[in-house]
This record gives sequence, structure tokens and C-alpha cells, in this order.
Amino acid sequence: MSRLIAPRLVPAALLAFFVASPATAHITLETGSAAPGSYKAVLRVPHGCGTQATTGITVTIPEGVHSVKPQPKPGWTLATTVRPYQRAYTNHGREVRQGVQEIRWSGGSLPNEHYDEFVFIGQIDGSLAAAGTVHFPVVQTCAGGEHRWTEIPVAGSQARLASPAPALRIVAASAPAPAAVEVGSLRIAQAWTRATPGGARVAGGYLTVTNTGSTPDRLVGGSAAFAERVEIHEMATQNGVMTMRPVTGGLTIAPGQTVELKPGGLHVMFMGLNRPLAEGQTVKVTLEFETAGKVEIDLAVGGLGARQAPAGEHHHH
Repeated sequence: MSRLIAPRLVPAALLAFFVASPATAHITLETGSAAPGSYKAVLRVPHGCGTQATTGITVTIPEGVHSVKPQPKPGWTLATTVRPYQRAYTNHGREVRQGVQEIRWSGGSLPNEHYDEFVFIGQIDGSLAAAGTVHFPVVQTCAGGEHRWTEIPVAGSQARLASPAPALRIVAASAPAPAAVEVGSLRIAQAWTRATPGGARVAGGYLTVTNTGSTPDRLVGGSAAFAERVEIHEMATQNGVMTMRPVTGGLTIAPGQTVELKPGGLHVMFMGLNRPLAEGQTVKVTLEFETAGKVEIDLAVGGLGARQAPAGEHHHH
């Protein structure tokens, strides 16, 4: 059977690569990156204006995001401004020349002590792929004034903005989901990893392994060109403290069993990265099993801090 060595606390620098970052004090988009196509925008409002309750939210839609439809909120008045687009777009085969370019939720009351979300859907045009990032300026109205989340960074500037507009990074469409791989009586599927920031030294890999045979096998390690070594680890929360520990002796896959390696639990650990992993890429990894031997698989690279496989993956929970 698999054995686990004594757990150790996860250092803060390492933990950052395994859990999504908490919401900041700014108004932000829940999903900060998206490929061209359908997009659901969720504006997160974490506080009021100082101690004052929020009574209105107005968001400006950037050119290239079209066919927008806002979601009504009980207790709030919803209004939109429709204007011609700078160019015609296509939505499900239909030409679109005008649409919602400003959304206003007003007349409600969101106390400073509470949190809420304001939602709309739309289409991201493929022409925005070259833009890199688009911004959705927001004006937060309160009883005694307003806060303008409208600052947009100058290209190439590293300056920290006091009131940044919610930003959406436009990424390449997800690559097709890597095909399942079979070796011996094992079937490996839904393989993915996360993008890493520059200078990161670790990353996690996630997948499912199904044993269709009559005897157990063990995942004992692996290798990857982008990492110095590959190990099998487990993360767990004990008494409110997150710990991580390598699985020694190999991860057993019993006959008829499917083992899921996922964020916050069992995972493949890539250590000593020699380059960043970029969202939208596919990277090759070799896994080594005690009986089935070595097998090369492809891992789709999802977003930084992602909690599930990229959109190209049909990952079921």
C-alpha cells in the first residue's frame, strides 16, 4: 500500500501555486481571463465607499465586447445605454451593429459590511486577441459620493494604480483536450496543469487514472523536460492547517478503481521548473508505473490559480 511520510507545513511562497488568490479590496472580475467567444462577467463588489453603503454600480463595456445582456438584481433598478458599435460584429451568424455599452444598477443598498456580485453576459470578438487585456471601467455610487474604478494602466507601465478598472485578459482559445492514453490495463485522462508566473519553481499536475485490469499497479514517479524532478504529493488540511507531503512507495491504483489527482488533494508535483508554463500551451510529461512502465502524456495548461481543467477539457465533477 502507499505510505505517507510525516506532513510538513506548506510555505506561503509554495502555497500560492496551489490555491487561488483571494479577492482583493478592489472591484474585480471573478474570471480574469477568457478566450474569444461567450463570456459571463461577474463583477465582485467587496466593500462600500469607506463605510457607506453602495447604492449604484455603472459599468462601461469596451469595444469588441458585444451582444451584452445584464442580469437583473432583486431590489435594484436596471438600465442600459445602447449605442452603435464602431464596426459590425457577428453573433451566431447574425450581424450586430449596435448593443449595450453601459449598464447601471441603481436604487439598491449594499452595506459596507456585505459582499455582492453584479452579472452580465456577452461575446468577446476575436479581434480582441491582439489587445491582450481589455478593461471595464466601473463607477461605484454611495450615499455621500462615488468611487471611480476607472484607471487603466499605460502599456508597459508597472505602476500600481489606486483605483484600477476591472481587467480581462484575452487568451488563446483552449487547445483540444488531450486524448486519453492507455498503457497496459491503465487509462489516463483529463490531464492538465496550471500556468505559472515567471520565477516559479514548482507546479502541480492533475489527471485521472483508471485500472481496468485484475491486478493493482502503482504510479511511482515521472519526468518532464521543464522540471528537475517529478514526484507524487498529497495536500490535506489538518486542524485548519494545510500540509503537503510526498506519497512514498507509489500511489496504488487498485483493480476497477479510478484515482483522481486534483487541486487540494493528490497531485503530480513538478519541482525545479526551468521555464514558466503559459496558459493555452500543452506540455509533455512522462509518468512511470510499477507494472505498466513509462508512458508519455500531454497536459493542457490552464490559467494561473485555476481550480479546474481548462475549458477545452471535458472535466466532470
